[in-house]
Amino acid sequence: MNVFVIGIGLIGGSFAKDIKRLRPNAKIYGIDTNASHLDEALELNIIDYKSSYSELSEADMVIVSIPVDVLLTEIPKILDAVNDNCVVFDGGSTKSLICKTLEDHPKRRNYLASHPIAGTEFSGPSAALENLYNGKTNIICEVEKTAFKLQEKALELFQEMGMRIRYMNPEAHDKHIAYVSHLSHISSFMLGKTVIEKEKNERDIFDMAGSGFESTVRLAKSSPAMWTPIFEQNKTNVVETLEEYISNLEAFKELLLKDDFKGIYNEMNDTNKIKEILNGIPLNKKIE
Repeated sequence: MNVFVIGIGLIGGSFAKDIKRLRPNAKIYGIDTNASHLDEALELNIIDYKSSYSELSEADMVIVSIPVDVLLTEIPKILDAVNDNCVVFDGGSTKSLICKTLEDHPKRRNYLASHPIAGTEFSGPSAALENLYNGKTNIICEVEKTAFKLQEKALELFQEMGMRIRYMNPEAHDKHIAYVSHLSHISSFMLGKTVIEKEKNERDIFDMAGSGFESTVRLAKSSPAMWTPIFEQNKTNVVETLEEYISNLEAFKELLLKDDFKGIYNEMNDTNKIKEILNGIPLNKKIE
């Protein structure tokens, strides 16, 4: 099997690592606008060969892991180049605009709109991890628009990698992901900004920062080049989530100003239910 990975960073590189482990006979070809990324990926044995779009006709599978604004121009070109038996899927964090862009493409049947919800704050080939996707959810949009034999080729790989599959329309995906992913990154970036600005006057603030601060601000290390286009494409949903988030922050501040610490306790106690949600336990199920 010839697998082409376009964008050899955390997401694409981690796919390559798992494919090498699960399917040792597969040949992994890397394409990246950053020549040093290709050299590093070769040195780390993430890919077997450097490649280009001119060789995409030989691909059985193409994994596209590039910023979502670039996806809009590059996936049509990729689809133009692949053969009829090749499946092309991406890992983009927004889905509505790319699905709309490709709706009339002659090879729309070759494309599977996917979003594996996995990652770290690091980037580049050295950030790639084996088993990154094990136990993670992969959201598939408009699966009915992908040729059955081609979607099966991708879904079989996802299942071998240990991913849970969930199907969703692109609009619902973008709305929900604004809450569980995009808002988290904004919160982290803005917390980091707040502390950096304060640190100008209080030099010891980072000495006092504990693991709670470190874990909360971790996502602020993420690539602005990747996240700015995501916020642009999902602007409407992101603004809606921000308005709700800001409203909750303002309400919390009011409780503090009123010395309503019982109210603060109740707010935090109610929010503790998030533990049950993240552990996959229905809220109406009693925990022993």
